[in-house]
Amino acid sequence: MEKVGFFRSIHLKFVIIYVLLILVAMQIIGVYFVRQLESTLQENFKDAIQERVNLLSYYVEEQMAKVRLPDEEGPSLEEDIRRLLSDYNSEDISEVRVIEGESTLRILGTSDPDNQGLVGGRSTDNLIKMAIATNQQVTEDFVDQGQRMWVLVTPIKNNNGEVNGAIYLVAKIENIYEQMREINSIFTSGIAIALAITAILGILLAQTVTRPISDMRKQALAMAKGNFSRKVKVYGYDEIGQLAITFNSLTKKLQEAHATTEGERRKLSSVLSYMTDGVIATDRKGRVILINEPAAKMLNVSRETVLSSPIVSLLGLEEEYTFEEMLNERDSVILDYSTKKKTLILRANFSVIQKETGFVNGLITVLHDITEQEKIDMERREFVANVSHELRTPLTTMRSYLEALADGAWKDEEIAPNFLEVTQNETERMIRLVNDLLQLSKMDSKDYRLSKDWIDFIFFYNRIIDRFEMTKEQNVTFERRLPDHSAFVEIDEDKLTQVLDNIISNALKYSPEGGKVTFSIEEKDEFIIVSVSDQGVGIPKENIDQIFERFYRVDKARTRKLGGTGLGLAIAKEMVEAHGGKIWAASKEGKGTTISFSLPYVRSEEDDWE
Repeated sequence: MEKVGFFRSIHLKFVIIYVLLILVAMQIIGVYFVRQLESTLQENFKDAIQERVNLLSYYVEEQMAKVRLPDEEGPSLEEDIRRLLSDYNSEDISEVRVIEGESTLRILGTSDPDNQGLVGGRSTDNLIKMAIATNQQVTEDFVDQGQRMWVLVTPIKNNNGEVNGAIYLVAKIENIYEQMREINSIFTSGIAIALAITAILGILLAQTVTRPISDMRKQALAMAKGNFSRKVKVYGYDEIGQLAITFNSLTKKLQEAHATTEGERRKLSSVLSYMTDGVIATDRKGRVILINEPAAKMLNVSRETVLSSPIVSLLGLEEEYTFEEMLNERDSVILDYSTKKKTLILRANFSVIQKETGFVNGLITVLHDITEQEKIDMERREFVANVSHELRTPLTTMRSYLEALADGAWKDEEIAPNFLEVTQNETERMIRLVNDLLQLSKMDSKDYRLSKDWIDFIFFYNRIIDRFEMTKEQNVTFERRLPDHSAFVEIDEDKLTQVLDNIISNALKYSPEGGKVTFSIEEKDEFIIVSVSDQGVGIPKENIDQIFERFYRVDKARTRKLGGTGLGLAIAKEMVEAHGGKIWAASKEGKGTTISFSLPYVRSEEDDWE
């Protein structure tokens, strides 16, 4: 699983959310506080100015009400006003003017030294006229050279409430905003420090939440890889701690379930691996999801290439079946994959995988290799047919001749002996057939045993050849190509005599008049090769591998005419293989046939005998 980056982690998200909540709260509080503070400062500033103006108005009224005689010595009204205004030069007040009269609007004094030339002149300011006319205070805000100013005009009243003039004051309200900027700067710095502290605390707090979650994530990754031994550390008994405890309990149960599942899987894998039958499993769409090794070998495919492929294509049943039809198939299906070089016949049985609800979840196909069974059945049918045919022919002949004898032919001195001779020959032919069958039956049984002894095979071979050379009736020459020294082999003398009798008898039967039969022995490694060659008609190339099968004849008519049973070479093959050797044939049509077989041969034994 991909590692979670820092910027996508819940740790960072938790800290950001925590800091944003604090920031929003502080901003809301800050905005409300700043606005209230600004409003309060403005009100306090204006109230303070108002009080000072009211006090000044009282003093100015006293000075205006004071009686001054023309020849009286003392300060004039303008001087008294200047003295009063001298106390109003401050950072908050830009200028204070005192205006006399209701209509004349004569300027009695000003606090601004630069505007002393205005004293004695008339004021044309509309605010002053409005204040005197309405007998009410008038205020106005304006900006002068980037500085916010506040103008207050207060009418001067005598004891009778009559307006005698006005006080014109210009205050520097910009100072309040400068204070607010300083306060905002301090507040911003405070917010930054608070946020930094909040972020640190948020990180520490987030770790207490995310640490067990991170541990559970690591444990989940380990569980995904099959490691159930780790446990999540419990940091507390809150909701997250309870979650960690539950997670550890889940891990234990999953470990037990995984162990059970793994055990069952291994059992199933072992069963599938050691089954001699092939097993194929599909999903609900008919795609292969499992195939064991025997099935892969039977179908000559690799498991990697057939996974996810349709089973109907894998079995070669696209034309006969669809997957839905295979789900409904209850009988076995015979699959014939035979070629010219190899015979392969399989029997397929289908079993549907269904859930309890009846929903089809897949298909199990079991493949049985019935090639040998089919071969055995075919050989059995062919064997019964051949035995029946071989017995029927002489029995039919004997019945015909016996019926003729029974009808009176026995009285004929010329015919009767011939009929009896034919009957006797056919009887001997059946006896040979039965004896050969009994011999094969004994060799097929598990109780078959050889009586072996060490024999000089050269001497043994010469003796058999001598016997045939003395009793032969054909005009056939014998040629021997045998070693001069002795060659001792461990054999069953009676069984090998029968093998050589069958091979030499066939060579003599198929040799033409004036032909030659060659006998040879060749020593090779740990075997001796015994060969018998004739100059007969030979065997076709396509039949050369079949001559050792039971009842097989290349020329059936000629073989029966010569009295053969078709079992001689089959018996020879069984006996040679029982001795640990092999038998084979080589032939060219029109030039003859060579039958060869090998026998185990240990040269050291020869030295011991010598």
